[in-house]
Parts: sequence; C-alpha cells; structure tokens
Amino acid sequence: MKKKYNRTSRLLVTTPIVSIFLIASLLGQAVRDPFPVKRDENPGTWLSNGWAALDAKKRDKIRTGPAKNVILFIGDGMGVSTLTAARILEGQMRGESGEENRLSFENFPFSALSKTYSANQQTSDSAPTMTAIVTGVKSNEGTIGMTQKVVHADYRTVKGNEAKTLLEYAEESGRSTGVITTTRVTHATPGACYAHSADRDWESDYDMKRLGDANTKNGNTEMAKRDLDAYNAKFPDIARQLIEFKYGDGLEVAFGAGRNKFIPNTTPDPLLPNVKGERTDGRDLTQEWVAKRSGSAVVYNKQQLAAIDPRNAKHVLGLFATENMQYETDRLEKAPDEPSLTDMTTKAIDILQQNKKGFFLMVEAGRIDQAHHEGNAYRALRDTIALSDAVRAAEKKVNLDDTLIIVTADHSHTLTISGYPARGNNILGLVREIGINGRLEPDYKRDKLGRPFTTLNYANGRGYTGASNDSGEGPKFWPSKPTTFQGIAHGRPDLTKIDTTDPNYDQESVFPLGDNTHGGEDVAIYAEGVDAHLFRGSMEENWTFFIMADALRLVRR
Repeated sequence: MKKKYNRTSRLLVTTPIVSIFLIASLLGQAVRDPFPVKRDENPGTWLSNGWAALDAKKRDKIRTGPAKNVILFIGDGMGVSTLTAARILEGQMRGESGEENRLSFENFPFSALSKTYSANQQTSDSAPTMTAIVTGVKSNEGTIGMTQKVVHADYRTVKGNEAKTLLEYAEESGRSTGVITTTRVTHATPGACYAHSADRDWESDYDMKRLGDANTKNGNTEMAKRDLDAYNAKFPDIARQLIEFKYGDGLEVAFGAGRNKFIPNTTPDPLLPNVKGERTDGRDLTQEWVAKRSGSAVVYNKQQLAAIDPRNAKHVLGLFATENMQYETDRLEKAPDEPSLTDMTTKAIDILQQNKKGFFLMVEAGRIDQAHHEGNAYRALRDTIALSDAVRAAEKKVNLDDTLIIVTADHSHTLTISGYPARGNNILGLVREIGINGRLEPDYKRDKLGRPFTTLNYANGRGYTGASNDSGEGPKFWPSKPTTFQGIAHGRPDLTKIDTTDPNYDQESVFPLGDNTHGGEDVAIYAEGVDAHLFRGSMEENWTFFIMADALRLVRR
C-alpha cells in the first residue's frame, strides 16, 4: 500500500499564497463552499462589460510583416480543457471564483483552432506535431524533423527525407535562435526544432542500445534490429545533433534538462557526483559545446544562469537537471536551485536580443504533458500557469511592432470538466450543484451509487480505482506507477473523506492504462504582434510554420 501523503506540509510549500486552499485541505471531510463571485456582478455589469469588450476588439491592431523576431510558446499537452481548468485554478488561488479569470495569453487579440492529427494517426504525439509546427509538413509518429517517407526507427530511410526547420532557416538568415523546455533539451518538442531522427527516443547513443536490448528482451525482433543497427552505425543521436548543428553559427540558447544525455557513462554529473552520464561513445558534449565556438558557456543552476552577461554570452547551454526539471509545484522544495520557466525565458530573450538581425525562440512548458500522463491534474495546471507567467514576462521585453508571439499546444490530453458544479466550485474539488430552487445544494452531488465525484477526471490512465500492483483498490495518489490492474470490486470509491484538492490526488479515470493518453481534439492557438491576424478559424497544425516563416521572410514559395 502506498505511503499516505502529508497534505499539510506539501500545501505549505506549493501554495503559500493561497491560505484558503490550506484551510480547505485541513478540513478535508467538510462540505466546502464555493469561492465567492464578485460582489458587483449584476445584469448591468454583464452588458457594460460586453460593450467594452466589443469596443476593445474593434481597436485590435493589425501589424503586418516583416517581423524581426518570433517567439513560439508550446504548452505540451495543453488542451482546451487544461486551459479552462488552469484559468479557474489561477483565479481561485487569488480567492476568486475563477471562471472570469484570464491567463496572460488569453488576452491576445487573435486566436484559432489547430488540427493535430499526424500523417498516420488520428491522435498524435509530440514528435510529428512539433515537426508539423516547425517544418510545415506532417509526418509519422515517433519521428522528428522528417517527412512522412521515413520509416519509424529505420535510420537508413533518413537521408534525403529531412524536413528543414524554421530554426535552421532562421540561423541561415543570420538571426539568433534558441530552445527552452522544462523537460530534456533532447526531448521531442525542442529536438524537433534542430534535429532529424527516425526515432524521437534516440536522445543519446545509449538510448539506441537500451531500446534495442529492451525490444530484444520483449521479443520485438524487428524494432530491436532497427535500434541496434542505428547504434552500430553510429547514427547521430539528438544530443549530438544539437552540438554538431551545422546551420549558421549554431543555437545561441538551449535551456532545459537532460545532462545525462551529454555526459559519458564514465564521468560524474557536475552537480551529483554519485551519478554518471549515460553516453557510451566517450564524448563529453558539454565540453564540446564550449570548445566549438568562442563565447560559449554551460550552466547548471539558476545562480549560474543569472550570472550570465547577455552582452558577452554568445552560446549558452543550460542543463539544470539530469533528467527532467521539477514540476512547478515541487520546484522550490525539491530543487530550489533550478530556474523557473520565466527565469529561462527572460534570460534567453536578453541574450538573443543582442543580435540586431532578430531571433527565433521556442519555449516549451513540457511537463504539462508529463503530469497529464501521470494522471495528476494539479501539477499540469500549475505548469500551465507557469507558462502564462513566462508569456507575460516575454511580452514586457519585446516590441510587438517587430515581433510575433504565438502560444499553442502540440496536442491535447483526455482531461474532462464535467458535472454541473456551481459557480466558484473548487476546480479540484467535489461537485456541488445549484438546486432547482436556485440555491446552492447543502451537500455534494451523488452518482447513482450514492457517491460524490470531482469536476476533473480523465478518460483513461492511472487514476482507475481498481487495485493495481502499485496500490490497493480506491483513490490513487501521485506518483502512482501501476503496470497491472484488477477490476473494480466494490464500485467507485467514496470520496467524501478524500481531499481531492491535495496536489498528489490523481483524478479518476474511466479505464486503466499505465499512462493517460493524448487527446485528439483540436487545440487553441493565441497570437499577437506581427501577422498575428493570420491565425483565425480552423487551421491545419502545419500552417503555423508558414505564418512564422512568412513573417520572418525566411522561405520563398
């Protein structure tokens, strides 16, 4: 049985600005009242606010190209339901009802919907979706920076089928470039900006061997042969491709995690001497980064990042964790020396702005997706709010008359918002409805088994309440990592005495999977600045590339 989570100590660290959440946690068994609606809300304010919004829309400024800079923000897995829930959570963290709140980029003047299917799947993964965004072509699952002619994990099909990326075009034009992520800098989303690989998981040379050995053990001989053939042929892994990048003078900024992908398996980690890298080729790519170009540096914590002088820094590689960076929920407690997404974004812009020709920067909140995969809505929503904070900070540092800012997702997840909760109902809590008499019901809404339920749930994943090899039947708590499940023997659990606002509570899922899957519905695009008005209606995901490339005047027909 999983060790019970200490709610009080966690909330003191993760949500210090929200005393009302702490109080609610301590009253875990009490029926909770909704957060208060604004007192001045009345029919007159709806009308006056509506007219004011119309007037503001009429004043939206259309800025036409060319653009000097493009900043592309990606909320990995940030579907529309995630945006809605994060918006409400942020408002409720301030003690408001939440529904009327707006994330920073929801104030952008232009928006659209993006169709995220790949060349061979209805519901896609980050490799082909990001490839579509930064190359203009849809491709196959598991491949990055490739056309759909490439066979997954077959390195022999790569040559001649590479899809040139916006970052490569930008480097050729003399602009500065950068990628930022809260995951590994070799992960699918950042990797798709600068690398070309038949397999997104070939992040280091060791990964090819590891996958080949695992596939051999599992009896998947065809895939094992592909992985091991790539390893034996010394096909360039994604970390290598970052260092050996051949366009322009190379990336000026690469911030994120994944130090182990760059360090040999004989070399201790620079911050964790008991941990070694994983590369089998003996190459220390961090040293190669510094040696390759003058003015280069590698930094490992937020203090070193802050000390970088943008006027002198030409190429900065920031590797702030061995694997992924911490969730925003856990960062200050578990890794206080890690920079925030805002820290990385503002420093990157300071560095890139030294180039008078302009820049292209991709910023990813990559752990939104990973929290959803783990069935933990709280962490996904907090990382979405962190993305909103980074966007707000970036807006303050650029001139929208020469810059295009885009915020979108590569794909969605199966997070749902359901029931009929009252206005201000805790977005992480159990549902209380407004009765037919127009007043708040005194108790939680019950299902046909007589048990309360939450507003947020997943269609599939780890929150399935049957017993698993990880924990017994009943509610699940992060970091649950089940691999096998049993059926639900006693029906849905009674959540009356469960604090579903606990950051470690995993939302229920309809059917059991080891990971929550992606969702296949359209995702939102928000844009402001140069040529932002071109984002409208229902768009293919790859169209975003053409708007960015045209704004920067990078690609001719």
